[in-house]
Amino acid sequence: MKRFNQKYLISTAVGCFLLIVGNSCEEDKASLPTVVTTPAVYLSVQSVITGAIVTEDGGAAITERGICWSTSPGPVTSDNKLSDNTGLNQFTCTLTDLDPDTPYYFRAYAVNSAGTGYGQELRFRTWNDEMVFDIDGNPYHTVTIGNQVWLVENLKVTHYRNGEPVELITDNDAWGNLTSGAYCNYEHSSAHADVYGRLYNWFAVNDNRNLAPEGWHVASDEEWSTLSAAVGGDAIAGGKLKEAGITHWHEPNADATNESGFSALPGGHRDYAGIFTYINYGGGWWCSTGENYNDAWIRYMDYGAFDTWRYLEDKRYGRSVRCVKD
Repeated sequence: MKRFNQKYLISTAVGCFLLIVGNSCEEDKASLPTVVTTPAVYLSVQSVITGAIVTEDGGAAITERGICWSTSPGPVTSDNKLSDNTGLNQFTCTLTDLDPDTPYYFRAYAVNSAGTGYGQELRFRTWNDEMVFDIDGNPYHTVTIGNQVWLVENLKVTHYRNGEPVELITDNDAWGNLTSGAYCNYEHSSAHADVYGRLYNWFAVNDNRNLAPEGWHVASDEEWSTLSAAVGGDAIAGGKLKEAGITHWHEPNADATNESGFSALPGGHRDYAGIFTYINYGGGWWCSTGENYNDAWIRYMDYGAFDTWRYLEDKRYGRSVRCVKD
């Protein structure tokens, strides 16, 4: 009878075991991928574009990556998700068919052999499906923040509500000598006005013929304070109210998430000497609240800060205007 070499069989079996264990150990070295979620940018009432950067693959190939979202905190891939290719680096996803006037939570994810890694959770609130038109026919989206409803875009109107024109002033000396309502386009450019809205002096804001569309009014200092409180207070409100990204804001656009949907844009200003400055770097909005003969209150947001500032401005300055629903 043929006898097998027992020592050989044992060593072979041990070798196979070690080989299997070795492969398992290699797989166990993989860790979850590292992902950074980027803020949402609004496209319409029912769609936003979001994205992420997969910064680390965890030592194993990325087999899936994307965005997951929900109307409740802590979204996971078993909720709504949209995948985008594989691998490292940056990607974007467009979320569509969203419900109007709804808060959403979202985060990026990436999958490798170790499992699913998630980025930080961010949020956005979709705009209302109500559109508002001024006397000139310019359209505005609206958004609900706390118990207020705001226009999403800066005002562009060139006529008061009764149809009479707001005076357009291009001459620098004439601009600085005004004590009546007027507007201008930043650097006299209609292209700037199309994106950032027009700049108005405070006398136009205070005119009883009304700049705002029917059923709306220029926000008061108190109403701006209510808005700021609804998103956490002045110390962090800028980040919650500014449009995210650096398409319109100069980098770094500090901590801007625009989770409120307010979408503040940096329209710059025109001073009482007629000089334009600071577009893309800062936005200031007139309050309807005057303080004295020379000054009225504004609210200001800056590209390098995540807070909001309240201070008095010379009424002859040209600033942006936002309206709130009556």
